[in-house]
Amino acid sequence: MSKRRNLRKDPRDFTGGGIFGLPTQFGTTGDSRIDERIKALVDEWACDASSELIQELIVTALKMGRDCPPEGDLKLYNRALKEMRKSSRVFAPFVEERKLSIFGSARTKPEEPEFQAAIDFARRMLDAGFMSITGAGPGIMEAAQEGSGRDGSFGLNIKLPFEQGANQHIHGDEKLIDFNYFFTRKLAFVKESDAIAAFPGGFGTMDELFEVLTLIQTGKAQVVPVVLVDAKGGTYWKTWMQFVNDHLLRLGLISEEDFHLFKITSDLDEAIFEITNFYQNFHSYRYVKHKLVMRLQKPVDDAMLAKLNKDYIDLLEEGEFETCEALPEEGDEPHLAGLPRLICVKKRGLAGRFRQLIDFMNSASS
Repeated sequence: MSKRRNLRKDPRDFTGGGIFGLPTQFGTTGDSRIDERIKALVDEWACDASSELIQELIVTALKMGRDCPPEGDLKLYNRALKEMRKSSRVFAPFVEERKLSIFGSARTKPEEPEFQAAIDFARRMLDAGFMSITGAGPGIMEAAQEGSGRDGSFGLNIKLPFEQGANQHIHGDEKLIDFNYFFTRKLAFVKESDAIAAFPGGFGTMDELFEVLTLIQTGKAQVVPVVLVDAKGGTYWKTWMQFVNDHLLRLGLISEEDFHLFKITSDLDEAIFEITNFYQNFHSYRYVKHKLVMRLQKPVDDAMLAKLNKDYIDLLEEGEFETCEALPEEGDEPHLAGLPRLICVKKRGLAGRFRQLIDFMNSASS
């Protein structure tokens, strides 16, 4: 297997701090005797630091039982939770690895140029330190897993009425996960990814791509690099871009800044650079109350700080960009304590403009 680089040592919070910001007031059944029994059970099970959250899950399950929902609803909730647990267990040993989700058509044939491009792209991304996550099926998914290899890839297979099976490159591997629901599968794609790549595809590819862009645009997921990759001479994404321009931008349904959230290319060198350069200096970010804290690889000097406060002040709700050390609220991420930081009160939204800021931080440090 290729040498890994770009190791990530933080447990991924794909929401950018929203998970850490959830309330810490936990629910109750309304019966103190039952509450104590739940607490004792969880303590006996040795859930350690997560005990209160496990208690909350049990309380929620008991309340659902008392609500008497239809059996079909309970089966859905139960299976969804099991699928999310399985996903977390499979990805947990690889928390330090950068990962790339690759979307594309299941119908692309091996002789087509897009298939060959996906093989090459995934192989080169593995060399750059990124494992691949695909839907485990045929077509582009199979090509990407051929390129990244069994050891360098994950397969998120969806069970369909016409029985899509896992491709030969991931079949039987411990990193293959079977999902009954698209929503739990898509959560895993976004939650575990440090970058997204989409090759030409059908309804499923469009669904996955637009959901990723929606989550990033609305601030429900972190800004990550998104590349839309065509084979040499391909026009799939150019045609898509024409639709986006003519029917979304022209009607004011999206803004000019949203075009900074993705890059269209038929040049694999350009696609790879778009992803790897994103982490040249930028590391991660999270919200601490109303402040955004950006963690960097290199410190911000006075000249760069002055330029930020001149050219990117429109991103801020109030005040200026400042440098700082790790905040006390970041104590749950001790492995990031030594990274340089940039802190500000950022306006909510403006994801495309924020991506421009990240690009500047990366280019200024190179």
